[in-house]
Amino acid sequence: MEETVKQNFQTLTRFVDEAIEFAVVYGFQVLGALAGLFIGLKIAGWAGRKTTQFSLAKQVETTLAGFFGKIVKIIFICIVVIITLGNFGLTITPLVALAGAATFGITMALQGPVSNYGSGISIIIGRPFLIGDTISVAGSGVSGVVEEIKLAYTLLVGEDGEQIIVPNKEIIGRVIVNSKDRRVVQTKIALAGKANIEATISALKDALSKFPELQDDPRPLVGVHDFTYGGVVLGGRFWVSSQKYFRTRYAVNEALLKAVEGIGEKLLSVDSVALTPERLSADENTNTFSSE
Repeated sequence: MEETVKQNFQTLTRFVDEAIEFAVVYGFQVLGALAGLFIGLKIAGWAGRKTTQFSLAKQVETTLAGFFGKIVKIIFICIVVIITLGNFGLTITPLVALAGAATFGITMALQGPVSNYGSGISIIIGRPFLIGDTISVAGSGVSGVVEEIKLAYTLLVGEDGEQIIVPNKEIIGRVIVNSKDRRVVQTKIALAGKANIEATISALKDALSKFPELQDDPRPLVGVHDFTYGGVVLGGRFWVSSQKYFRTRYAVNEALLKAVEGIGEKLLSVDSVALTPERLSADENTNTFSSE
């Protein structure tokens, strides 16, 4: 029994001695490596911020400037990690091979999310639209003001303030309508053939002139848009603020309708000429006034 206790004590003593020796030999090296890692990460963050600030000072677009800053930060972090591993006596060749294999596997497993990042880089570099622009993505029914462009998604804000998150892969490869900070309204008014066209156009122009929120450049247009059986189709075209699109559009359309009725003109009866409102013009996404 006494012999067993003595052996255990000697084993414990040897373990403590080896631990102390390891701490003395490698302790400062470990502390130095960790301190270097901490300082290196701080420098990486500082370099990224400085790169972003420098890009903004050179009039680089906000999203692209942020992208440059992140790239610089990632490069610095990689350098710091490599140096830290070297301080521990580790070679990076096996780690690079392992990281490459892991990256390939993750990419295959996450093709959808990864494609969003690839599309995000394409948007940031190609800049088909910028923050503050109003865009519509064809085929998706999505439109709004661009509030933020991330690598994975683009954030839009609708007129009612709702946030719309669009994955970037759903944007790339589609037709994008970028109307900047305004949108166009196209209105069609079908009148009977005996209508006084000149008087009606004058009344419509007068109604439009009472809306100071309409854009002056280009100025609102009113004229003969098309012809149909038994009547004439007048067209109105004007630009409004994207953030007040529907409110302005509805208010102006109501005023135009009252202007037509105010001079005693009547809208064309579609049923009487066997036409549907959609056939009054080949244009899409426009308004059409007609009587029932």
